[in-house]
Amino acid sequence: MREIVKKYLDKEISRRGFVKALGSIGLTLSAAYSVVESLEGLSEAEATELALTEPSKAGSYNITGTGGKLLVETMRSAGVKYLFTNPGSMERGLFDALLDDPDIHVIVGLHEGVVVAMADGYYKVSKQPSFVNVHTMVGTAQMAGQLYNAHCDGSAIVVTAAMIANNVFSDDVILGARPGFSQPEFPRQITKMAWDVKSPEGIPIVTRRAFKVATTQPGGPTYVAYPDTVFEAKGVTGEIIPAERFLIPTKIRPNAELIGKTAQMLIEAKNPLLFIGDEVSKARAQARAVELAELLAIPACSMDIPFEDMGRLTLRGIYQNFPNKHPLYIGGYTPLIKYPKDCDLIIIFSNRLFGISSEGWNNEVPQKPIIPKGMKTIQIGINTAEIGRANPFDLAIVADPGEAISDLIAAIKSRLTPARISAIKASRYEKISDYTRGLRQAALAVAKHNWDSNPVSPDRLGYEMDEHLDKEAIIVNELGAPLDLMDLSDGGRLYIGSTGGGLGWGLGASIGVKLAEPDRQVVCNIGDGSLMYSAAGFWTQARYGIPLLTIVKNNRNYETVRSNYFKYGGKMAEEGRFLGTYLGNPDIDFVLLAKSQGVAGERVTDPSELSAALKRGIEASKAGQPYLLEVITARVGPGAESTWHPKFSLSAIRKKKI
Repeated sequence: MREIVKKYLDKEISRRGFVKALGSIGLTLSAAYSVVESLEGLSEAEATELALTEPSKAGSYNITGTGGKLLVETMRSAGVKYLFTNPGSMERGLFDALLDDPDIHVIVGLHEGVVVAMADGYYKVSKQPSFVNVHTMVGTAQMAGQLYNAHCDGSAIVVTAAMIANNVFSDDVILGARPGFSQPEFPRQITKMAWDVKSPEGIPIVTRRAFKVATTQPGGPTYVAYPDTVFEAKGVTGEIIPAERFLIPTKIRPNAELIGKTAQMLIEAKNPLLFIGDEVSKARAQARAVELAELLAIPACSMDIPFEDMGRLTLRGIYQNFPNKHPLYIGGYTPLIKYPKDCDLIIIFSNRLFGISSEGWNNEVPQKPIIPKGMKTIQIGINTAEIGRANPFDLAIVADPGEAISDLIAAIKSRLTPARISAIKASRYEKISDYTRGLRQAALAVAKHNWDSNPVSPDRLGYEMDEHLDKEAIIVNELGAPLDLMDLSDGGRLYIGSTGGGLGWGLGASIGVKLAEPDRQVVCNIGDGSLMYSAAGFWTQARYGIPLLTIVKNNRNYETVRSNYFKYGGKMAEEGRFLGTYLGNPDIDFVLLAKSQGVAGERVTDPSELSAALKRGIEASKAGQPYLLEVITARVGPGAESTWHPKFSLSAIRKKKI
């Protein structure tokens, strides 16, 4: 240690080299940076003594500085690499402390919704907590739509904001909470917990608590508000503790007796079904789920529920939790599922079941339970709030789904001979694979019905994407081209989506995904309506050289809304006039919109142009440049031909030409 300190003080090694050397002798990165900060202005003897004594208590250490500095060091201890932000004046104490920091990169978005979506995408791929900072009460309010999505998906995001006190002089202050309310009250409904920090000394412990709560399963966003005076306070001392001492491991093993009962029920079932939910992918256990299904040839489904009469639009999960081209994958679950017929047991691995029945969202129709009465049900997962929320169960197991699947496989093997396992598998496998092969063939036949139509068929776009995108690409999906024909699996193309339903998620999320996986192809598959909620994300792509491919399916329509209008069956459906759904006149030029923010792109209007355009977009991203592909697609579903919209013009009715 003495020799390392001497070399640093004599400027024989750089600051980065000094930190690396300290790491080589066992100091954590956080502790090493604390030593660096403490050495300035000290003699060699004083510096050596301090370096030898500063790190303590299994990597924890004290640091003195501004409140902003304490927050930065707490972020570092939690493993934060990126701060996603739309900055404001009241956070100047935080950003001053971040200036020239070598480890934490500040990624600026031009709207708080885009910022939170970035953090959401980053978490969903890295499985590491994300960190966000927004501006006071107004920034908190503007991020709410995407915070709602993150909450629905259980994404571990720590959201922070500066706060202006409204209880000091006046309760009506600019950028502050409204009179009678505190700032953390606003996001409380869509966070696991929300706090404010009263004094700068509380920064480390409250921030650690925010990380702990966000990451403890089931995960979800947390929120902390810091008064600007707390960020800017000087001479504050706080203890910095490494992440392994406040983040809770969640690989909980299941109860052995309950696993044994589950195994026996599976063995005895005539027509069992596996429902593979998002917690399986979060636990990185998709391969184990496939192994379980293949063991006894059990058909598998996932959250892929049709909720429109318009054809392909579905309510998907966060991930494609079971490979969609696997012979045992029967598609999305529905209470009217046709296979297996007379299902007598369903095992649900950790998924929100929403409570939406096959009747959709029509409030006039009595809602049916998503799990039919009489079907034996086992629910397994870490999220106790979802187990039995809307549907009763016959057996419940609280455990990490990956651990549960591994133990269930072992329990089955311990109860059956290899010959018996082979016999059960042989009795089912061909029948199931014949069924799923027929499903895929039917989907392709439907897709090719309008193969050469102009505008481009959405299915043709999805097919061409499957043909050209990397086999290990990550597809970030928000109401873009249908992906039924694309091969999706955790070991191949990774699907990332959102279950919250709030528009404007996809573009920001794709940025976060690319930051988490810079060496994989990332494609944002998005609809025109969704893109207009988040188009400011192009600027962030250009600013930070984030080379992802954005493919926008432009049908100049809010297709989901129009379909539901039609389903209602009122005057709009009868006359083919749908208020507020046609997005043409004027037509949005997405290529020009992206170009204005530094992202190149092109428009495709004919299916014969798709292949070459996709190749150009892929080559651009490989060269390190973000690229936009705008594909003019056909509208589908009832009322698709309508371009009607009210012919109101304020200019035409004004009385004075000013």
